[in-house]
Order: sequence, then structure tokens, then C-alpha cells
Amino acid sequence: MFQVRSILKYCFCFILAAVLCLPIVQHVSAHAYSASYTTLDLTQSGTDMTYALDELSVMELVGGDVNKNGMLEQEEFNAVKDQLISVLQQNITLKFNNQPQSWKINSLVLDRQGDATKAILKVSYPPVASGQPISLTDQLYLNDAATNYVDLVTIHYGKQKSTSALSGKNRVWAMQMTDSEYAGLQQDKQLQPAAGTTSSGEEGTAEDSEEMPSGWLSFFKLGINHILTGYDHLLFLFSLLIARQTFKQHAAMITAFTIAHSITLTLTVLGWIDVPAKFVEPAIALSICYVAVDNVLRERINYRWLLTFLFGLIHGMGFADILKEMDIPRSELAVDLISFNVGIEVVQVTLVAIVLPLLALVHRWKYSKRAVFAGSTVAFAMGGIWLVQRLLFD
Repeated sequence: MFQVRSILKYCFCFILAAVLCLPIVQHVSAHAYSASYTTLDLTQSGTDMTYALDELSVMELVGGDVNKNGMLEQEEFNAVKDQLISVLQQNITLKFNNQPQSWKINSLVLDRQGDATKAILKVSYPPVASGQPISLTDQLYLNDAATNYVDLVTIHYGKQKSTSALSGKNRVWAMQMTDSEYAGLQQDKQLQPAAGTTSSGEEGTAEDSEEMPSGWLSFFKLGINHILTGYDHLLFLFSLLIARQTFKQHAAMITAFTIAHSITLTLTVLGWIDVPAKFVEPAIALSICYVAVDNVLRERINYRWLLTFLFGLIHGMGFADILKEMDIPRSELAVDLISFNVGIEVVQVTLVAIVLPLLALVHRWKYSKRAVFAGSTVAFAMGGIWLVQRLLFD
């Protein structure tokens, strides 16, 4: 009889937590991250830009899903192409010497690749002149607090290329060439970040110098934003921490998680492993459920660092999802990856430093077991809803 009552209590708590969390989970699942990929090719004869935006973002911006099947048919896309061009033209600006440039549209197509379907816009601009500062501004979703947008920019110049991540309030990329560098544009040109003065004595704009983050800094900020908006990763971390453990156990667990996700993050971006998101995302949700159940069923938490390491390998592939389609140059790959990962770790360590003292107080409370049970029930409910959504609806 006692076991039946306990089971009923668990079921009731799960249902209650699921009902309370459902609006939050639905909001989180509704396109938490919007990603675009911009490639600029700079030559003395002209400037070409390729801009790719994910299908769901297209539907959010201009609609078009008339039959409500969650995707754009070719006819539906054709009906909103002009509207999409207008939106992108209003929000994406390329400037030479602080003067906006007009683009010539070469093509706009819907590249159908399942979950990775993108609208791809190809445009041409005039060539940049010697000594002119160049800047690209992307203000898409700038005033939409519900959508976390990032534009991963790759710039090709001769045999070299550079990268930047435009997100949050940092929406400007800029650089400029000296006369001698421009002369070697087709061979081995070197571009330098715009930082005040050109070779002819012209000054860059204050707007560009203040808003344009360096490459490593843009990826550092992207890492911070990525973990702060990765609610499933944060919930997993909370589920790990809430159970009573020693400081040594907490330290081992966080270290294991850091090492594990760093390994798979790096291997995924390098292209050495490639596990589809349709497997990774449900596995992340499952990891939350598993740890939540483990918190409730086990009296003593031992060897959690090993469990955390295994699940950390999965979460690392989730962290890498935003970067793996970006062709990061080998010369910048190490710096960009480290910067992105350090951004994640700064947030993670900061949250742990805040949460652990609070949890220490909770575990001194006579109702601490009930608090752990309640927190784990909420985590299990949210993880369970995510798991069902990602298995059946994504």
C-alpha cells in the first residue's frame, strides 16, 4: 500500500510540474536560436556576398507557410521572395568608406536539406577601393528579445579568410586595407581590423570602432550568449548540482563536464565526428530526465563525475551545432574554438559559484530532501516534455 501511495505521489508531482512548465517549455522550444551564414568575397573587380538563413527564420520574418506544415513549399517560397529580399535589404548593410552600397541580386533560392533547409541569397556589390574602410552591419532580429540571432561571417580575401560572429548588440564587422595591401589583393593580401586611421589619413567611424569586436571576442561573446540561452544545458547543470554532494564531488563533476563537452565540441567543429541533431537533441533532454530520476532514487550520490562525463560528450555536440556549418579558417580555428568554449565556461563557473552557496543553505534545512525532490521533479517534467517534442515533432 505504501508503494502504491508513493507511486501515485510521484505521478501527481510529475503531472503538476508538467502543467506548470508547459508554457515555459513551449516558449523555449519555439526557435530559441536563429542562425545565418554570410560569406564575403573581396576582389579588385567586385564584392560578392552569399547570405544563408534557416527556413524557420524565413517563416518567422515573412510568413509563407500557407498549408501550416512547418515548412515552405517552393510555391510558398516564391510568393514571399520579394518580401524576404526587402526585409534583408533593410537590415543588412555593406559600407565602403562609411557609405552604404547598393547590391545587385544574382539569385535567391530555397536549398531544401530537411532540417537544414536554408534560403540562400547571392548578391554583388562594387569593388572596394584602396584605403577604404569596409563594414558589414546585420540588424536582423535586433529588437526581438524572444529570438537569439547570430550571423556567422566568413570573409575571403585572396588565399586567406577571416571569421566573426555577429550577435547580441555586437552587429558590426569591419576592416580596411592600405594601398600596398590593396595592390596585392589578388595574391597574398593582408587585411587589418579598422582601428581609427587609414593609410591616407582618413578616420574610421566611431560607430565601427566602438561596436566592432575582434574575432576572438565575438566568439567569446557568442559562447556566453549560447549557454545563457541554452536552457536545456542550464537545466542539466542544475539537475547535477541540486543533489547533496561534497565540494570535491562538485569540483570533479564540473571538471568532467568541461573536459567532455570540450572534446566533442572540438571534434564536431573539425568535422571528425558528425552526429545529426535529431539524435543529439533528444539525448540532451534524456540526460536531464536521467539525472533528475537519479537524484530521487539514490540515497548517496557517488561517481557522478563519470555519468557527467558521458553526458557531457553529448552536450558538447549540442554546443557545436551553431559552429559546425561555418568554414572557420585553420589559422583562426584554435583561437575561435577556445574563445567560444571559454565564454561557455565563464558562465558555467559563475553560475556554479552563485548556486552552490545557496544549495548549501538548502541542505541545512530540515525539508532539504523535499526540496531536492521538488526541483528534480520539475527538471524531469521539463526534460520529458522536451524529449517528446524532439522525438515526435522536430
